[in-house]
Amino acid sequence: MPLPDFLASHPLAFVFFALLLGLIVGSFLNVVVWRLPKMLQRDWRTQAHEVLGLPQPAPDPTYNLLLPHSHCPHCNHQLRAWENLPLISYTLLRGKCSSCKTPISKRYPLTELACGLLSAFVAWHFGFGWPAALMLVLTWGLLAMSLIDADHQLLPDALVLPLLWLGLIANHFGFFTDLDDALWGAVAGYLSLWSVYWLFKLLTGKEGMGHGDFKLLAMLGAWGGWQILPLTILLSSLVGAVLGLILLRLRNAQTSTPIPFGPYLAIAGWIALLWGGQITASYLQFAGFK
Repeated sequence: MPLPDFLASHPLAFVFFALLLGLIVGSFLNVVVWRLPKMLQRDWRTQAHEVLGLPQPAPDPTYNLLLPHSHCPHCNHQLRAWENLPLISYTLLRGKCSSCKTPISKRYPLTELACGLLSAFVAWHFGFGWPAALMLVLTWGLLAMSLIDADHQLLPDALVLPLLWLGLIANHFGFFTDLDDALWGAVAGYLSLWSVYWLFKLLTGKEGMGHGDFKLLAMLGAWGGWQILPLTILLSSLVGAVLGLILLRLRNAQTSTPIPFGPYLAIAGWIALLWGGQITASYLQFAGFK
């Protein structure tokens, strides 16, 4: 029996397959989160030299998502195959580099675990089919974007824009909503935060959020339609306010310290895509409108 037919007829096998795939993808996302910002910085430096008419710096060694091979950032020990297994390698190595014994950040296995569990849940929620496959891709992208934004306050166009187009293409076939709602979801998502940005800047003279947040909400609108935008904005604002205050207290930071908004948008948008209709209906019923 071909693998797709087997997974389609065995829901638990599909969930387990998604779990394993998510663990593998999570390992790759660790590479993306670490390297993509550095790759963008190199590109920006080259472009700045071109615009300013400055001599180009000496070419850097090849650096992309595939090369150089994974290695310890402290001693440059190149990881062997058995040292690069999701979760397993971290356990076998007891959380330390096999060469220099420097502790490995716990975020690597946690990212792999989160990606695996989220992937398994998506498979269980949607069942075998195109919606699950597409939602897996979106979930992986949102996880990578959230981690990059948390580290660098950056939402790379290289991740956001392809997913925006993928959302519109998916809804051409009506997988999550119809194409008209997806189109206006992208437009409304961008313009809503764009308007807030400029209003805040006119009133205070300061920038309240980055332009990547506009694009991220536009991308979420392209996947779920304009209907998910109010819930996404409300949930992200609530989660952002609570967690933001907690993080400020933990870090003893000032209230003027910038806090990335992308992770909260990603979490809220993911929830709205999966349960937006039920949450809205429950609220309307609770409020007495139904």
